[in-house]
Amino acid sequence: MIAFDNTEIAFKDRDAKNLKKAYWLFRLVGSPVLVKAGSLLLKLALWLRIPVKWALKPTVYNHFCGGGTISACNETIHRLGQSNVLTILDYSAERKEIEADFDYTKRQILDTIDKACSEPFIPNAVFKPTGLSRFDLLEKVQSGRQLPEGEQKEFDRVKARFDEICAYGASKGVPVMIDSEESWIQGMVDALVEDLMFRYNTEKPIVFNTLQMYRHDRLHYLQNFIERARQRGIFPAFKLVRGAYMEKERARARKMGYPSPIYPDKASTDQAFDEATALVLANVKHVAVCIGTHNELSCTNAVDIMNSLSLPNDHPNISFAQLLGMSDHISYNLAAAGYQVCKYVPYGPVKTVVPYLIRRAEENTSVAGQTSRELFLIKKEIQRRRG
Repeated sequence: MIAFDNTEIAFKDRDAKNLKKAYWLFRLVGSPVLVKAGSLLLKLALWLRIPVKWALKPTVYNHFCGGGTISACNETIHRLGQSNVLTILDYSAERKEIEADFDYTKRQILDTIDKACSEPFIPNAVFKPTGLSRFDLLEKVQSGRQLPEGEQKEFDRVKARFDEICAYGASKGVPVMIDSEESWIQGMVDALVEDLMFRYNTEKPIVFNTLQMYRHDRLHYLQNFIERARQRGIFPAFKLVRGAYMEKERARARKMGYPSPIYPDKASTDQAFDEATALVLANVKHVAVCIGTHNELSCTNAVDIMNSLSLPNDHPNISFAQLLGMSDHISYNLAAAGYQVCKYVPYGPVKTVVPYLIRRAEENTSVAGQTSRELFLIKKEIQRRRG
């Protein structure tokens, strides 16, 4: 059994100064009142074009992000790599609106694929659909509304960006993970990703779809797609996460008068996540999976299933993933035990990454026990070092 409370392993690459800094940062993001007020002030500052870099860069940005550019992430990549923790470079642009921004984001993702080719600590690339397309356009397509000629051409360019990235990843042998979105555009994203998976996963897992298991339809979707993939002779690949838009999903469902697409409680979500993990691990000869979670019990469950199936710790089709700056006790202890572990390392200019940072802070306050667990373990390590 893995001891996730082994803080000596979890924080071995953090000095005393960085540990104390992390402690106070989690104290701040653990306060729902402060997070809500800070999020509103940040959004207002961006709208008013008030500089925020001076406040964010030395604090939350440096903790949760790798740097402003790919090369600026080198220190983080190699620091993680020394502990056998891999890096997924994530250009954290989302909710952009103009073609120039979408094309720039596409170029960044192609550059991360090139970086993966020259860097042994980077196993794959990732992108977020709303970094390559207008949210409103995807929503309109999913709703089934007829697109005027201009928007149809715009959507064709979106599909071309998706395809160019995945084709390049396939040509370089670098898998590409496609992140999830809100349910009212995720159906459209699923359709695009499925088409790419059928095209590029003929011999090995290249394109990964992301399933948010707090949605009550995802387990059935996973079961169904594995069967369809078997019939088509392709190699399906998935990243499993719990989900990032719980409050937004419930609020929209109430406002628009339709049943909420997500489970009513955490216990149901946890069960669905663990059932999905069991399903993909049982089929891992023909399915690749990235188990993306900060939940110790879900990681223990996955490890137990791997042991029961006599799967090696470093099985090439199985990886675990956490976010940079969070749950190091999970990442580092899994890596020390020989499992393939990745950290999502967001990068980009401070202003570009602000929406990501706001979501991270809001998620921390909404996940019961997340921040208190981080604080407890940091305090434990500080005390251990003091003797």
